[in-house]
Amino acid sequence: MKKLIMIAALAASPVAAATGPFVSLRNTDFIVTLAFILFIGVLFYFKVPALIGGMLDKRADGIKSDLDEARALRDEAQKLFESYERKQKEVQAQSARIVATARDEAMAFAAKAKEDLAASIARRVRTAQDQIVSAEAAVVRDVRDRAISVAIKAASDVIAAQMTATKGDALIDSAIAQVEARMH
Repeated sequence: MKKLIMIAALAASPVAAATGPFVSLRNTDFIVTLAFILFIGVLFYFKVPALIGGMLDKRADGIKSDLDEARALRDEAQKLFESYERKQKEVQAQSARIVATARDEAMAFAAKAKEDLAASIARRVRTAQDQIVSAEAAVVRDVRDRAISVAIKAASDVIAAQMTATKGDALIDSAIAQVEARMH
């Protein structure tokens, strides 16, 4: 590699453009070429290319470790994402179960309410029928009582119209005789 650098340095020198002898301290091209070669030599003496290579290797190792860390973070983020997706699916399934349970409970509640309403209506119908029967009995009783009252009144009027004082005395005497006969 040293030879390659020296050849490049010599090839890059403007030897042909200089006037006078090339190897002379008065020739600026020679001085610049000599300084360049000396500079390259100092760089190699102090192992600057190795230091630069070491720094580049260190930088490459740092980049590699950053990439490894980024890969690990990506894997962790992927696992976390999958975990959240799984949890989301579980929550959706649970919410579907809750909705289904609520729907079933609502249907059961509606059926129970229908049964309760039917039972309540049946009770009210029975109560109304009982009240109708009771009212009919009361009306029949009332009609019978009125019929009896009217019959008694009519009989009383007929008897009063046909009854005379002698007939009344005879009836009273006959009633007293019947009572005496029954009592003895």
